[in-house]
Amino acid sequence: MSRITYTAMNTMSQLQKQLDIISNNVANVDTTGYKKQRASFQELLIQQHNNHPLRDNSPRLTPQGVRIGTGGKVGQVQTVANQGAIKETGRPLDFALTVPNQYFKVLAPNGNELNVHYTRDGAFYLSPINDTEVALVTSEGHRVLDEDNNPIIFNGDLTNVSLGDDGIVTFSNEHGASASFALGVVQVNNPQALVKTGNNLLTLPDHLQNEDITIDDLIVNLVGAARDQIGLNHQALEQSNVDLIEEMTNLIQTQRAYQFQARAITLADQMSGLVNGIR
Repeated sequence: MSRITYTAMNTMSQLQKQLDIISNNVANVDTTGYKKQRASFQELLIQQHNNHPLRDNSPRLTPQGVRIGTGGKVGQVQTVANQGAIKETGRPLDFALTVPNQYFKVLAPNGNELNVHYTRDGAFYLSPINDTEVALVTSEGHRVLDEDNNPIIFNGDLTNVSLGDDGIVTFSNEHGASASFALGVVQVNNPQALVKTGNNLLTLPDHLQNEDITIDDLIVNLVGAARDQIGLNHQALEQSNVDLIEEMTNLIQTQRAYQFQARAITLADQMSGLVNGIR
């Protein structure tokens, strides 16, 4: 295989990854609280080829070895945490976070265990537990947690919902009964370190790559006086921060780059055919 073909094939495989990322962004343009991703490229590791190695002590006028790159690769996939537009819904169980990098806490499965996950999707629902109690859950049925990581469960006849200061949500009825809960909200200092688990959920990695960074450095649980930092809108939802026009522009540019690499393979094949046809 010629080096031109090898380099083009490597680059095409990486461009396919970028196409997958763009496609995922486009597919989630209407997903509540979704944060778009961006791929950045870097050169693949160079290869060292020895040319005319020294066999004696005679001096050389040119450096020994040729360093040749083998295309490009996706160096990093970054999550863009810009704030999405806020849409008023008028629905009592809709909550929109208005501060970037703040997330709700929910209890969701991770393998065979239930772990704390994080989401920007504040479209909540009520799910019956028994004849008298209901739980506050996400659209996927995952229980919403309070600031102490306890599921929010209350009497089912409390149908009125209000949001107070510091993210305190109160459920009440016309008879004067009420129950108040502090919605579990965290500040994520490094969203790139979180792992996507699907359904618009993120969680902590099993092992931190940098031993100098602890979980407390990544996640700050907003409790006590820190709850003043929480930004919430009631009866509203945060829209995806995906710009469809920008994504379509990136899609066209990536497709053209892919076509360019495919053309390079075609030309390399034609050149090989010409060389093999020489008599």
